[in-house]
Amino acid sequence: MGRWLRPESPDGRKVVERVACEGLVNAMPSSLAQQVRDTLIRTCRASSTPWSASWRSSDLGVRKACSLEPQGRAATPSPSTRCRSASQSQREAGSAAVSSVARPPPAAKLPHHTPEPMDCSWTSSESCAAAIISGTELAKQIHKEIQRDVSELLCQSNTRPHLSVILVGDDPASHSYVKNKTKTAAALGISSETLIKPTNVTQEELLELIDKMNRDWKVSGLLVQLPLPEHISERAVCNAVAPEKDVDGFHIVNVGKLCLDQKSMIPATPAAVWEIIKRTGIDTFGKNVVVAGRSKNVGLPISMLLHTDGRHERPGGVPRLITGDMVKEGATVIDVGINRIEDPKTGKTKLVGDVDFEEVRKKASFITPVPGGVGPMTVAMLMKNTVYAARNLLTH
Repeated sequence: MGRWLRPESPDGRKVVERVACEGLVNAMPSSLAQQVRDTLIRTCRASSTPWSASWRSSDLGVRKACSLEPQGRAATPSPSTRCRSASQSQREAGSAAVSSVARPPPAAKLPHHTPEPMDCSWTSSESCAAAIISGTELAKQIHKEIQRDVSELLCQSNTRPHLSVILVGDDPASHSYVKNKTKTAAALGISSETLIKPTNVTQEELLELIDKMNRDWKVSGLLVQLPLPEHISERAVCNAVAPEKDVDGFHIVNVGKLCLDQKSMIPATPAAVWEIIKRTGIDTFGKNVVVAGRSKNVGLPISMLLHTDGRHERPGGVPRLITGDMVKEGATVIDVGINRIEDPKTGKTKLVGDVDFEEVRKKASFITPVPGGVGPMTVAMLMKNTVYAARNLLTH
């Protein structure tokens, strides 16, 4: 590791600054972190050219950032270094203050500062960017867990989990969503089928089909792709699905259990948001949370999961509704919106969320993109619900 951090190498300075700037030291195991710290110190001291070193502190621990500037010129911290220190401090402390930077001579002992957050308000907006949460990568973690669960079920001589999807009409978006779900199911070892009904199917015919699927012991999970044609009551259809097979979590029994904090099927999109928060290590305790959207299938369950009262909700479903001036510095922004707009550059249709991504990412500490954020996590949680339903059926 020492040779990678040598300032004599062409990329030596970049590596040293990157280690300090991105807080990589603090994310390492303690033994490795100490080794890296020692290497950074030796690197700054052992160079043949007099180097000045600046030690920065934050509430996550003391950072050593070797600026590698010849003595005689003030060692100025790079904007990205100060910005990253500040954004990480804000995540923990919720506020920012200016931190004094000690600049001892190269041979001096390391000073021990009391950790305090730093201010990056002076830096350019481009350098204060949020850490992008990749729902695609998190979904891969969940996929591995699901594959393991499916293997365990099969090793115990149980039936392979099976997902049945009822698709009504010819809406392109709905067909695309269903195709993605069944494709993911196949990749995870979950069998599936799609039952397609015409737009003019009657509500009675649809309810009869749902009842048939409820009584089929081979079906572990059942969902009816929404939205439905106007002549069909979505609430009646959602309530017709057996609660133990309701992988969408829309049945009134599952919604009620969720509100009472009882074990139940959690709707896939709210479950995806909650899983993103947990797996990213974002602390929500004592924080003010804004849920932009009043829908019963997304906004309400998210509010229940976060234990908020929903009094500050705003309607969603508008491209780039949430702008940079509406977001607090260091906030965590998880975008559930899916909107199709025309790309002015290519003329093609593209997906965007309810958040102005490029503007908000300059102020937020974490942000999910669209696509590639909540979407793949939603499908992953749907598969997880299917396996959960398969396990439940073993006790019925």
